[in-house]
Amino acid sequence: MTDTAAFSTAALSARVSATRHFDFGAMAADERYRLLASTVMPRPIAWVVTADADGVVNAAPYSFFNVFGGDRPVVALGILARPGRPKDTAANIRATGEFVVNLVPFALAEAMNQTCVDAPPEVDETALAGLETVPSLAVRPPRIAASPVGFECRLTHLLETGPGQLLAVGEVLHAHYARHVLTGDPDRPRVDAAALDLVGRMHGASAYTRTRDLFDLDRPHWQGGRAIPSKAIPSKE
Repeated sequence: MTDTAAFSTAALSARVSATRHFDFGAMAADERYRLLASTVMPRPIAWVVTADADGVVNAAPYSFFNVFGGDRPVVALGILARPGRPKDTAANIRATGEFVVNLVPFALAEAMNQTCVDAPPEVDETALAGLETVPSLAVRPPRIAASPVGFECRLTHLLETGPGQLLAVGEVLHAHYARHVLTGDPDRPRVDAAALDLVGRMHGASAYTRTRDLFDLDRPHWQGGRAIPSKAIPSKE
């Protein structure tokens, strides 16, 4: 395995030794986006539910998303600008400081896609997509009942990273997991990734992937002045 990996690394280095440089400062915004969104992938999808000050619900998927800590537990959303008016998600988060992140299994991919529609603010996309919602415990926006995971979040930081472009960081106050995606000891459950069957965002305008193509890598340990594979370390048991 080590020899194969070393050969593959050397071959790959030789293959990419000739590169093309892109000066992002001299490129148009849509050109930069096309390159970035087509290379940073697969990206997890946050199916974000918000509500405006009057309680009107909005739902939309965002793939500029990830978890960024466990103590405090925080997630972050990248919300791009839209010509004419702010995206409803951005306006609602700015106004209320609350949002719910739902994860997207393959079975809900089409419903998620329906909520991508550029509807006016008074339209509830969860109703448009035929999605049942359930009340959250600590925030006003509801969560999507059929989603296997829902995170109730309260805004901690809202950064303007470009004209109309926002980075929203939220603390996860409550997490809701469907019982069928949890396995093992009930007191210390693990998440069954296959049961989640999540989808991720890929390149282009419409490409997605299912997160089922997996492989394992054991993390090496530093010992005797070098990195050695975990399996080469004798067990202390």
